[in-house]
Amino acid sequence: MKKIISILTSITLFVTFLVNIMPINKVEAEDEQVLKISAIPDFDQTELTRGFDSFAEYLSEELEMKVEYVPVTDYASVVTAFERGEIDLVWFGGLTGVQARSLVPEAEAIAQRPMDAQFKSYFIKQKGLDIKELEDLKGQSFAFGSESSTSGHLMPRYFLSEVGINPEEDFDGEPLYSGSHDKTIALVEAGTVKAGAVNQQYWEQALEKGEVNEDKVEAFFVTPEYYDYNWTVGDVDAKFGEGMKEKIKDDLLNIKTEDSEMLDLLSTDKFIETNNENYENIEKVAKDLGLIE
Repeated sequence: MKKIISILTSITLFVTFLVNIMPINKVEAEDEQVLKISAIPDFDQTELTRGFDSFAEYLSEELEMKVEYVPVTDYASVVTAFERGEIDLVWFGGLTGVQARSLVPEAEAIAQRPMDAQFKSYFIKQKGLDIKELEDLKGQSFAFGSESSTSGHLMPRYFLSEVGINPEEDFDGEPLYSGSHDKTIALVEAGTVKAGAVNQQYWEQALEKGEVNEDKVEAFFVTPEYYDYNWTVGDVDAKFGEGMKEKIKDDLLNIKTEDSEMLDLLSTDKFIETNNENYENIEKVAKDLGLIE
C-alpha cells in the first residue's frame, strides 16, 4: 500500500511540474522577437521567396534573432503592412519606398545596389514592328508593369509624357497593367500587346538566362538614369532596442555573394548606403503625374 501511495505521489508531483512549466514556455514563445522582412512582388514569386528566405537566414545569424520573410500579393499590400508595423524591413522600388516613408515618418532608406543610383527602364516591342522612338508608340497597344512600379510604370509614363504621349488617350485602347516585369515581357512576346516597359535588371537578366524569345521581342529605347530600388527600415530601434537600425544597415552593407541567393536574384554583388533625399525626384515625378498627393 505504501508503495502505491509513493507512486501516486510521484505521478502527482510530475503532473504538477508539467502544468507549472507549460504556461512559462507559452509566454516565452509569445514573447519571442521576430524581425519581419519583405519585398515588392515585381518578379516570379517562387524566385523571390527562395532568394529572400536565404537572406532571412543570413540576417537571423548576424542579428542573433528570428528573421522571417513575408511574401505579399501586390505592391499596395506591402506598403500597407509596413505602415501598420507588420513588416520591419522592405526591399522597395523607388515609388513604393516614397509612399511607405510618407506614411511612416521614422522610416529610412538605408541601402541600395550600385545600379540603383543609375537605374533605367527599357521599352520593348514585338520584333519587326516599325517602332523606333517613343513617339512611334501612338496608336499601339501597350503594357506597363504594376501601377505602383517605378521602373515599370512611373518613370516610363514620365518619359512618355515628355514626348507628348498620354497613355489613356494615345494608345490603342487603355494600357494594360501586367503586375510584374516578367509578365510584361510575356505579353509582348505573345502578341497580346505591341509594346511595353520593363526594368533594366529583369530585362538584362532574362536575356542572359535565355528567357526571352529574341525572335519575337526586342528593346528599342532605354531611358535616362534615375534612382530606384532601396532597403527601407521602420522604427526598429523603438521596437527591438537602440542600435537595431545600425546593425541591420551594417549587415546589409557587409553581405557577400556566398551569404545569400538574394544577391544573385537582385543581380548585384553588394549594397551601398543611400538616404531618403536620393528619392526626392521620384516623389516629385509621382506628384506631377498625380500618382501620389
